[in-house]
This record gives sequence, C-alpha cells and structure tokens, in this order.
Amino acid sequence: MPLSTLAHRFRLVPLAAGLVLLTACATGGANRTNTPVNTLYDQLDQASKGYETALQQAREGDDQASEQTLKDALDSLKQSAARCGQTPGCDPQRFFSVFDRLLRLKDGSFFAGDDLDTVGEEGPDQTVDGAPGGAAALPQAQRSVTLLRGHKLSELIAMNGAVKAALEMWLTQWRSYLVNTWVNYQYMRYEMYPQYEKADLPEALLFGIMAKESHGKVHAVSRSGAAGPLQFMYATGLRFGLNSDHGFDTRFDPAEATRANAEYMDEQLKVFNDNLELSLAAYNGGEGRMRRLVDGDTGVSFYDPKIYNRLSRETREYVPAVLAAAWLFLHPDSYNLNFPKIDGAPGHITLKRPASLSELTICLGSAQGMDDGWFRTLRNLNPRLNPQDAQPVGTELQVPKPLEATYASRCVDGPWPILASDLHSAVVPEIVKPKPSRTVRPHSRYTVRRGDTLLGIVHKLGCSDVRELSDINNIKHHRIRAGQVLRLPACQR
Repeated sequence: MPLSTLAHRFRLVPLAAGLVLLTACATGGANRTNTPVNTLYDQLDQASKGYETALQQAREGDDQASEQTLKDALDSLKQSAARCGQTPGCDPQRFFSVFDRLLRLKDGSFFAGDDLDTVGEEGPDQTVDGAPGGAAALPQAQRSVTLLRGHKLSELIAMNGAVKAALEMWLTQWRSYLVNTWVNYQYMRYEMYPQYEKADLPEALLFGIMAKESHGKVHAVSRSGAAGPLQFMYATGLRFGLNSDHGFDTRFDPAEATRANAEYMDEQLKVFNDNLELSLAAYNGGEGRMRRLVDGDTGVSFYDPKIYNRLSRETREYVPAVLAAAWLFLHPDSYNLNFPKIDGAPGHITLKRPASLSELTICLGSAQGMDDGWFRTLRNLNPRLNPQDAQPVGTELQVPKPLEATYASRCVDGPWPILASDLHSAVVPEIVKPKPSRTVRPHSRYTVRRGDTLLGIVHKLGCSDVRELSDINNIKHHRIRAGQVLRLPACQR
C-alpha cells in the first residue's frame, strides 16, 4: 500500500509534535548564542523537523520525495552526532535518543502505531481491513518482517547496554558471520520464510536466531549435539516433528527446521505472554528453567537481576545477540552496513554427467560473483546428499536459478568438469607404520576407580579400543561407575 494511500485513510498527526519532548532539552530556547554546540543542536532540531516535511510530502502523494526526506533526516542526524562526539560540551546521548526514536517511528511506516496515537477516520473504535489501525496500516509484506503479535518488533527490542554491545560485536568481530548468514539465508529464503510467514512471526526474528545459532550453515552441529540451521537438540526436535526420514536427520532440513522453530517460538510466546526476551531465553536455555525462574510473572524483564543473574553466561549473551541481529536486519543502512544484493530465486539442474557437490563447486568456480565459491550454497540446498559422493546422471539438484545457465555452459562439457573429476578422484598415499613386536598378555578383569573414563582405561591398559571394550561389557554412551568390574580382551604389550 503506498504512503499516499495511507495518508488519505488515516488522520495524520504531525511528527514534530511528538518529537518536541525529545528535542526540547537540546534547543534551550530561541535566543541562544551561536556556539559550536548550539549549532549542532540546531541541526538536531532540523533533522527532527525533516519528519514533518516527509509527512506533508506523503499527504501530497509524493511518496518518493517523502522517502528521500526521511533518509536525508537520518543521514543528517548521524553526521551531527559524529561531530558532537568531537565538540566539547556536546551531549551525544541527545542525538542517539532522537536517532533511536526516529528509527522506531520509521519502522513499518510512520503513519501507524502507538507512537502517533493514530486512529482511523471512522473513529478510535473502528478498524481498517478488519484489524486495529496500527497493524492494518502496514502493507502485508512489511507486517511479516516487522510485526510480532501486532507490535512493531523494534518496539520490543530495548536499546540497552547489552543490545548495544551485541550490535558492536555484529558490526566488528562477528561482521563476517552476519554477512555470511545474510548470503546463506537469501538462497534458502524460499524454503524458510514461508514457515515464519504462515506462523505470523517476523522475518527479522528468524534471521536473528539463525545468525546466532549457525550463521546459516544447514549442517552445523554444536558440542552439545544441537543440529541444523536453527540448532535443535534431538529430544526437542522430536517433540516438534524433526526425526529420521530414510536415515536423514530432518533437523538439517531448512524448511522443516524453520517450521519447528516457528512452532516452538509460538508456544513459548504464549507461555510467556508475548515476552520476546523470555521466549528467546527459553529457546536457548530451556523452557523448564525459564518457567521456574519466572514463576508466573511473565511481565518480568529478562534483565531483572532475579532472572538475569541466575542465567548461564551463554543465555545472557544469546538473547541480546539475537535481538541485535534482528535490529540490523531491519536497519542495516543506519549502521553503515551494506548487505550484498542476492538473487535467491530457486532453480534446479538435472545432471548430464556424474558429479558430486564438490566437483560441481570446482567447475562453477566464482560464477555470478560468488568469490567464496558455491560449496556452502549447494550443501544447504541439497542437505540430504554427501558432498563427496558422485550423483548419477539424471539426478535433480536444487541450485540458485542463475546457476542453471552456468551449469550448462561450464559443467557439462569442456575442461572444468574433467579437472574437477581428476582432483576429486585423487588418492592420498597412506603411511603404514610397522607394528612393533609384542607379546600377548591377557587381562581378564579391571575394577573401575573414581575418576576413570572408558577412554582413559583403554589408554592405561593399551590393549583395546573404546568400542571393543564397550561391546564386551555392554556399555552404552561410555557410562561407567566406580567399583564396576570390566571384562577385558586379550591385550598386547
């Protein structure tokens, strides 16, 4: 829905009135001396007034000019804030507060939401398109990105110290992970996003979770055993329908994992009364633990010491990191972040000659400007295949649509598939070490001592491998106990 249409359907309140409270402390009255600080504060006022101009342009139906005015106002505000940090006596926090406020007003259109107390022309109790004015005022595509349970997502993200610290990490040390997540997600979006859209959850939240969990790597597995792009533990995955399909763990399926994640988040949002931070904490730290900590008080803040101080460090860092990544998904330009433009349209190829995903990666090279190669994307889109196994002629593979023509020109005939096959079939020589002469010395029993592990016992006795010892004693999951007597195979020393 264009901005001009929205302008006619809603009684607009000038934004300048809403921003007076934010800028009044900066103006300090009309008769001020022309100091560098006051000059910057005047620029702050002008940036805020830019939003009133944008509203008037929207009323007049000039959507393009309105959007440009919005952008210019934010750009001016960022430049003034940068100079403020170098000007004695200037308070940068004034600029940051207005900047944060304007971003939130810009989010999802500045014609709707509680910020402006906007109501429909029919009156405060009327609805438009069958929904409350704020949500209905947003185009459907925008609602699916920014709204959570009818609330603008950015309003649910507290811009506190923890989130700001996470923003800095994503923009510095984690920047490559964030960009890689974006690239990986764009090629899987056609599989993942519909699951979130169906559940009426914002896309930015999906991106934030995946950025922190796996960076968009479908086959990621954590040390604790969580697996897939959204890192489900085995038992939790089973609860939401992720299991084995002909030997394939569906936690690695992007569409299925996203469906399960959407169902889980929907469940936890209901449990915690739409408290997003608590729901994310449950996703990371376990819903049982969070329910015990909250003890029915779903209005409690995640940062309340009685909650925050009792969480693991991982969960304390996880929640603001997800929210910060979601925030950057919504506002990349405002943080000097440029996500690459990706054509994620789905396509497919039918193999004209046997090839593995590894061989295809070699012959595709850096086509379509993919400097890092296509291995990760091919794996993500074909998660059931071992990338080293050659697939027979006639196998259909999922690929980004732009690669269909590249495959036909590079990977069917010519030198590249021959080179790829030659490299893939290379045999690395193995060094066979001569076995030292040993005498057989039987061991019949061993009593487990406190602190022993199965691997440690094997190393101590030097007589077997862990699997052999487990099989002889019917041990599962390497679990042994002090005082347990183990039968031992014949050992050589």
